Amino acid sequence: MNTVTPMRWWHIEYLLELEQELFGPTAWSAAQFWGELARDNRRYHVLTDESERIIGYAGMVFVGAEADVQTIAVAPDAQGHGWGRVLLDVLIEDARSCGCAQLMLEVRADNEPAIALYAHAGFEVISTRRSYYGPGEDAVIMRLRPIPKMLVPAS
Repeated sequence: MNTVTPMRWWHIEYLLELEQELFGPTAWSAAQFWGELARDNRRYHVLTDESERIIGYAGMVFVGAEADVQTIAVAPDAQGHGWGRVLLDVLIEDARSCGCAQLMLEVRADNEPAIALYAHAGFEVISTRRSYYGPGEDAVIMRLRPIPKMLVPAS
């Protein structure tokens, strides 16, 4: 059975290889993960499979009434099975429980599966940031507002 649990420091070494595989030159370092886990206004989670292998992770930051998704990642061999939605739902619940009125995120403009996932969850496109990820690599800015009171299980 797959399980979502809070991310802890001992998960970091296992995340780095997956982070590099998924994000290449923009992958986070161990120090960046450590910095995120050290802050009180962050929520990070890992998704493990039956063998306790980390197959995904997600995190957000919240300040006042606004939260921002920092990352959602699913291992290539686990993609297409709804695990991204599971992780997104956990972050939405985190935002709601922290009293946030909206949840923001940036996604690569060419990442159509992720944009579809977020739109299906109720996020709307509000802007585009040109060259956010590098020259010619735009980001789509999306917002979920209001944060739903109760989540409906992903279909």
